[in-house]
Amino acid sequence: MDIGTIRGIGTAVVFIAFIGLVLWAYSSRRKENFDEAANLPFADEPKPSERDEKSSGSNNQ
Repeated sequence: MDIGTIRGIGTAVVFIAFIGLVLWAYSSRRKENFDEAANLPFADEPKPSERDEKSSGSNNQ
């Protein structure tokens, strides 16, 4: 095998891996997990009703 054949096989392997990754990422079975992961940065924020109670409580002091 010469270097051109090896590079061609390597390109084909990377292309197949890329297609597999794209299919995995856009799979409808994964949507729920990705939506949950997208909202993780907001998990520590208090809910709007809790935030209003805390801010109104500090104004009365």
